[in-house]
Amino acid sequence: MGRLFGTDGVRGVFGRDLTTDLARSIGRAAVTVIARDRHEPPTFLIGRDTRASGPVLEDALVDGILAGGGNAIRAGVVPTPGVAYLTTELGVESGVVISASHNPPEDNGIKFFGFRGFKLSDRLEDEIEAEIAAGGGDGGSAGRELPMRSGGSSYLDHVVAAAQSRLDGWRVVVDCANGAASAFAPAALERLGAEVLSIHARPDGKNINVDCGALYPEVVAEAVVAHGAHAGVAHDGDADRALFADAAGNVIDGDQVLAACAISMQEEGTLTGDTVVATVMSNIGFHRAMHDRGIDVISAPVGDRYVLEQMLQHEVALGGEQSGHVIFRDQATTGDGLITAVRFLSLAARRGVPVGELAAVMRRFPQVLVNVEVEHKERLEDAREVWDTVRANEEALDGSGRVLVRASGTEPIVRVMVEAESEELARRHADSVAERIASALA
Repeated sequence: MGRLFGTDGVRGVFGRDLTTDLARSIGRAAVTVIARDRHEPPTFLIGRDTRASGPVLEDALVDGILAGGGNAIRAGVVPTPGVAYLTTELGVESGVVISASHNPPEDNGIKFFGFRGFKLSDRLEDEIEAEIAAGGGDGGSAGRELPMRSGGSSYLDHVVAAAQSRLDGWRVVVDCANGAASAFAPAALERLGAEVLSIHARPDGKNINVDCGALYPEVVAEAVVAHGAHAGVAHDGDADRALFADAAGNVIDGDQVLAACAISMQEEGTLTGDTVVATVMSNIGFHRAMHDRGIDVISAPVGDRYVLEQMLQHEVALGGEQSGHVIFRDQATTGDGLITAVRFLSLAARRGVPVGELAAVMRRFPQVLVNVEVEHKERLEDAREVWDTVRANEEALDGSGRVLVRASGTEPIVRVMVEAESEELARRHADSVAERIASALA
């Protein structure tokens, strides 16, 4: 069996990969690991997204925590960054999110935050996994369920306070992906004075991320044009991402948001070391725009936890991913889609320019991403025929593009990304590499 914890916690199909028994075991084991070197039983704050399996998994997780001797606070439906914020706000030892983020409704997941609001390290996750394998984790006495002392309102206050100006006179379409953003994102923008048109904000447990949200930014882009709005925002199921659309219906991705915010912070003197953290997936155009402005770029593996690790190591104030995870270290300890939305929109409002003008600080090179479903993604590293094909395609691009291949940390998929001067050229090279992966890792 592979590692239980992936790039972003434990994740899989509910009832098959992630069962109530496993959730109960995770709860018990987490208490044992978090309680080490502590004199008092640890308290866990638990939030979830809108999936139908969420309440069932929450009950099982709480059962495990109480059986292990820990205490539990149920926060209900809260965005992932809201749990991170409330963990520190309430002074509890750990936050837990039951969510599969952008995955389909049948999936779910469990991920942990430490007392400072940062995701648990690989080492602590390995210790929890070892406790599960050993069958341990039963405490000497049962823990207690504790009442929620502060609800989502304090998180909403925190989001609104991140704005750089009000949004009076702005009409904004918000795609909530039928997820955790539904009760939060529209409210935050309305408090800033925007006229908000909410779409996909009626979760029923089965419609989270279905043909909507950050995975389908063209949906909010079309709605912006249809309603004559100034901008659109698309979140994913747990609201740790934000992608945008301008008034003309053009999609604005995380690289463009990161570039605009980095340049703004550099001008304000708040971009520490004139450095920003991005990932290996960041567009070539992003790197060129940063180079032209004298901003250094540190590349991290994909995953906002790895972006944050580099930010902390190098004392960097801003980092993010093309997918829409952006971390503002003065306001968040993880990717926060709501804070990203208010920061980006209020930056445009403060400068009196449309969001499309902010995004134009970088030229986005055509980029093609192909997801290859495979049986044995763990064999990728040693698949020589795959890497020979990658090198051959990179040589053919002759410095005018690049090829990136990586295994997903949460799904049985190998991702192929190719950038080139034209989409047609990028597609041809991506398909070539994808075909080789499909045959080599079947």
